[in-house]
Amino acid sequence: MQKVTQEALISRAASLLEDRAVSAVFGWRRGEFDWDMTPAVFTAAEDIENNFIYNDFCGANLSKYLLKITRKTDGKILVFLKPCDTYSFNQLLTEHRFDREKVYAIGIPCDGMADIHHIREITGDGIAKIEADGDNLLVHTLYDDEPKTVSCKEVLAERCVNCKSKKHVAYDELIGEDGEVTVSDRFDEVKRLESMTADERFAFWQGELSRCIRCNACRDACPACTCEVCVFDNPKSGVENKAPGGEFEEKLFHIIRAFHVAGRCTDCGECSRVCPQNIPLHLLNRKVISDINTFWGDYQAGEEEGQRGPLVSFTFDDMEPGDHA
Repeated sequence: MQKVTQEALISRAASLLEDRAVSAVFGWRRGEFDWDMTPAVFTAAEDIENNFIYNDFCGANLSKYLLKITRKTDGKILVFLKPCDTYSFNQLLTEHRFDREKVYAIGIPCDGMADIHHIREITGDGIAKIEADGDNLLVHTLYDDEPKTVSCKEVLAERCVNCKSKKHVAYDELIGEDGEVTVSDRFDEVKRLESMTADERFAFWQGELSRCIRCNACRDACPACTCEVCVFDNPKSGVENKAPGGEFEEKLFHIIRAFHVAGRCTDCGECSRVCPQNIPLHLLNRKVISDINTFWGDYQAGEEEGQRGPLVSFTFDDMEPGDHA
């Protein structure tokens, strides 16, 4: 499904490492399952050739990990960035979160990543193995003698169905062809929720957020969550790593987080991707993005390095309290 081959990335990474142009390579390696591709650092060409993976399950946005990796790695590190990842990359640079001189960024095209939840909806549980077969996936289960053929388009992650851009906005080198900013329907679900009554919206989010187990995966994967000490880790906050104890607390965590990343969220969808409860957390952020576009004009966080967001800028034409009524 992906336009760039895994072999092309392995060849380039191994070459740069052997030439000592970089001291480490940041990409993906296989985890416990075929759909569990884990961000990983490679320091040897042999390790890259044997274990580097790029396929339909490499959805992780590697930008967030650069904050710690650039501090721990001597020399320059190569990182592979999909188009959506480059927006987070730029936003983090704007916020001075890592040293740009320590990173060699290679942009790679992406036709979208598969969502294991969608695959299970089609094949059921008991998935043992998944193989790529052109524009399809062959899914082997414990309960069937023959693999089930699943179209890649049928199981795209929601963020990929409504991809905001196939264009890389930051890179040192590009493998394959660059794309364009796409016209998507990513705010349609926000509009649907806005059309509900207040009680209906409350019931929707109550049903979704009540499944939250406060694992903090959304916070840990989010490129916009970069505080050295999170308020939810502060023992004096009263909400330090607590499991939801009531109807209000479970909403408090996600609403506060959505406001903390307002104007900085690039809509990469990592929060929803890593949620073990499959909660559509990105919709909270998209609501804020939609409101920003309505009140201050269209704005895409991370589109340009160094750009100032509407919430940290002032003009005499800024909206005043009550203007939205």
